[in-house]
Amino acid sequence: MAQLEQEMQQMRAMLQAYREREATQAAPSPAAVLDDTRVSAAPAAAAAPAVAMPGAMPGTRLSFGGFIKFDAMHTRTSDGEIADGSPGRLFYFPGATPVAVDGNGRSARYSDVHAQFSRFWFGADTTTERGDTLKAYLEADMYGGGSNAFAGNEVITNTYAVTLRQAYVSWNDWLAGQTWSNFQDVAALPDTVDFTGPSEGTIFSRQAQLRYTRGAWSFSAENPQTTITPQGGKGARINSGDDVVPDLTARWLTRGDWGHFTAAALLRNFRYDGHTGSGGALSVSGRFNLGADDDLRYMVSGGAGVGRYLGFALGSDTVLDARGRLHAMDGYGGFAAWRHAFSPKLRGNLVYSVAMLDNNAALTGYEVTEKAQSVRANLIYSPFPKLDLGVELSHATRRLENGEEGDLNRVHTHVKYTF
Repeated sequence: MAQLEQEMQQMRAMLQAYREREATQAAPSPAAVLDDTRVSAAPAAAAAPAVAMPGAMPGTRLSFGGFIKFDAMHTRTSDGEIADGSPGRLFYFPGATPVAVDGNGRSARYSDVHAQFSRFWFGADTTTERGDTLKAYLEADMYGGGSNAFAGNEVITNTYAVTLRQAYVSWNDWLAGQTWSNFQDVAALPDTVDFTGPSEGTIFSRQAQLRYTRGAWSFSAENPQTTITPQGGKGARINSGDDVVPDLTARWLTRGDWGHFTAAALLRNFRYDGHTGSGGALSVSGRFNLGADDDLRYMVSGGAGVGRYLGFALGSDTVLDARGRLHAMDGYGGFAAWRHAFSPKLRGNLVYSVAMLDNNAALTGYEVTEKAQSVRANLIYSPFPKLDLGVELSHATRRLENGEEGDLNRVHTHVKYTF
């Protein structure tokens, strides 16, 4: 009994020592007691929720998305090979279709495989207490070439740089930054395996701009850039850096269950080496739903100085005469595309596209593009939502002002997963 009583006393002493040690550690130090900020701020910091972007405005909603796109294609050209690594090897670029000036071109065959058009984007949307809406958007892909001697080719790593596609901020009806031109109708583009598909007949431009939208109308002032064919340039092209007046656009849009229709106008001022000129163009486009499983998409555009906006800059905006004066060049183009859904998982498209350039051969020479056209048909199978397996057959021709013509035939497949 005496031994048990002694052990109980030892246990009470150990328990008392433990309690005293815990009390000492929990009590604030003298420095902490004197520092009111430190003592009061510690509990608040521990209770604060995690913030994905602490620098963003309160209530900002973040979003992220993109897709992985694998392209594999086999191409045959009648008048020589498209340069390896150039745009025409990665997607249909109408100005890259080879044409033998002397009429003695040799056919070539080659295959290309890449994933450069894989894409990602970030968005941040905010609605203020007053009801103002703010949006920031940033989009990029891998179509940026290589950054060192071993990158950007198929020798070792196939490394490519990130390329800026879009970067803008919008506030209510205003938008500032780089995005699709207000002169372009992105919603009318066909459903193709190729990056753009009917390139020659498409208005296609992304550039910096200031845009205002009100109801069905939108207006923009966009980055000016004049492209020039020198007199007798034999296909040569100059990019002017002298422009001072922005390209101006206006667009009207209407939509409903039947689809959408839009009409747009473009007004331009050209400037090079002290000489000026002007031009303008119109474009109408849209989509018409032909029932639950079919739709028709179209675009028709043309005007004086439409050059770099049409067909991936198939023609120049202007041409120089012997005195160095600028003359706007006329160009016209368009496409029509029929889309049919065979089932919820299988769809197909038939597309025709054409562009014609009204060259003044006395100034441009006879080695510039007069006409380009293409026809393509595809099938796209989606075994799961957001996963597309596609195959596309296309035939394209490009004709010069001298009558020489070259053609391109391509089998293009892709695997695309959108997230």
